[in-house]
Amino acid sequence: MLHDWLNQPGYVSLFFMSFLASTLLPLGSEWLLVMMLVGGYEPLSTVAVATIGNYLGAVATYLVGIWGGSWLIEKVMRVSPFQQLRAREYYNRFGVYSLLFSWLPVVGDPLCLVGGMLKVNFGLFSLLVAVGKLARYAITAVITVAAVG
Repeated sequence: MLHDWLNQPGYVSLFFMSFLASTLLPLGSEWLLVMMLVGGYEPLSTVAVATIGNYLGAVATYLVGIWGGSWLIEKVMRVSPFQQLRAREYYNRFGVYSLLFSWLPVVGDPLCLVGGMLKVNFGLFSLLVAVGKLARYAITAVITVAAVG
């Protein structure tokens, strides 16, 4: 049964698209989740794969924040000073709980990066980021399934 599930290329594509969308690359993954649900993929598995991929991409971004230093972040990854400032503003305004908004476009990925730079406790980081990302994909799935069904 696991072999059959892994042979469905949609899940692999969704995992990698969700992972990359949670890095500083300007990508989105919701469109693929919607397409898969409309195409008949099972909602729970689809949401789980998207959430896991997106969470792991956020962890990669967090690790870049911890080990990358300002030079890597600015020169190699080209995170603009504006994006860095916005992420720091969210942290100053909402504290570590701003990580619940890591799913937002433009500011979400830099929030994870700043979380790493500020060495936010990894357990708390994981909980907040996973909850935010799961909520986003679950809401997208519920809306999609309701619209199609």
